[in-house]
Amino acid sequence: MTTTTDSPPRRAGRLRLDLAPPLAAAWLGGWGALALVATLTGTGYPFGANDPHGGGVNLLRFVPVAVGAPLFAGLLLAGAVAALVMTGAGTVRGLPRALPLGYGWALAFALAVVVPDARVLIVLGYAPMLILGAPFGWPPVDYADIFTWALFARCAALVGGILLAGALLAGQRRTTGACLACGRGDDPRGWTTAASATRWGRWAAGVAAVIPVTYAAVRFAWAAGIPLGISRDFLAEMQETGLVWAGAGLGAFATVGAVLTLGLVRPWGERFPRWMIGLAGRRVPIGLAVVPAGLVAVSVTAASLGLVSNPRFWAMAGGLSLTTLPMLFWPLWGVALGAAALAYHLRRRGVCRRCGRG
Repeated sequence: MTTTTDSPPRRAGRLRLDLAPPLAAAWLGGWGALALVATLTGTGYPFGANDPHGGGVNLLRFVPVAVGAPLFAGLLLAGAVAALVMTGAGTVRGLPRALPLGYGWALAFALAVVVPDARVLIVLGYAPMLILGAPFGWPPVDYADIFTWALFARCAALVGGILLAGALLAGQRRTTGACLACGRGDDPRGWTTAASATRWGRWAAGVAAVIPVTYAAVRFAWAAGIPLGISRDFLAEMQETGLVWAGAGLGAFATVGAVLTLGLVRPWGERFPRWMIGLAGRRVPIGLAVVPAGLVAVSVTAASLGLVSNPRFWAMAGGLSLTTLPMLFWPLWGVALGAAALAYHLRRRGVCRRCGRG
C-alpha cells in the first residue's frame, strides 16, 4: 500500500488542542464539585453498592461507597489543577512539570479505562438496535433501566479522561517545543512518519480485525443453534428469552467493526467507494475514521478490565471456554485498534496548517 498524505497547507485556524486544558479543567472541576456535594449530602454517588445495574463488573466495586465520593472529589479537583498547569507548561520545568504530568496521565487512564467498564461498550453495541427498534417496541426493554445516572457518570468519566489526555499532550508539546497542532519537531524521522506508520499500522489493523471476528463467530454459532462453549440447556434458555439474538446483534456489530478496521489500511478507507452515491470518490474525513475507532478502542479496553477481574463472570460463563477465550484478547484488541487509528491519522494528516511540516 502506498503512503498517502492529504491536503496542502491551509490557513491556520484556532488550534483545537489549545482548548483542551481549559475544557479539561472546567469538566473535571464541575464533576469534582458534584462529587463534593455527594460527599456532603450522602447521595448521588453512582458506583459500587449504589449501582444495582452493573456494579459487579466495575473495579470501583472494591471502593466503599462512603469513601468513593470524597475520593472522586479530591482526585477530580486535583486533576482540574493539573490541567490548568498544562496551560503554562511551556514555562514549567523539573519537578513542577513532572508531578502534574505523572498524576494527570494516571488519572486520565483511570477515568477513561477503569471507570467506564463494560456497560459503555454494551450500550454502543446495542445502540443500533435500540434506536431502530424503539418505534416498534423491540427489544422489549425499559429504557429507564438502561440509560441511568450510573451510565451517564461512566460516559462523563470517559469524556473527562479524554479531555485530560488532550490537555497533557498539549502541555508536553509546549515543553518540548513541538508543534502544538501536529506534534512534529525538527527531526522528521521516527515511528510517527507516514512511511513508518504505514508499516506498523498494517499489523495493528490486522490484529484489531481478527479478534472481534472470533467473538462474533461464537455468537453467530449460538444463533444457528450450535452450543459453542456452552451447554445445550443454556443455549435453549437463551433461545427462549431471545438473548441469542441479542448476542447475534453484538456479533454483527463486532463484524462490521472488523471490516471498518480494515478500512484503516485499505484505499476505500481513504476515499468513499463508488457505490456510495453522492460521496463516491471523495476523501474520507480523517476524524470520521479516527474518532469512532478511538472511542471503541478505549471502550473495549475498559470493558475487558471489569469482566476478566470479576469471578461471577467466569462462574456464569463456565470458566475458560470458547465463550470467554475471545474476551481474554479484548485488551489486545483495544490497544491494537487504538494503534491502527493512530497510524491512520499519522499517515493521512498531510502538511500541518500551522508549522508547515509534513
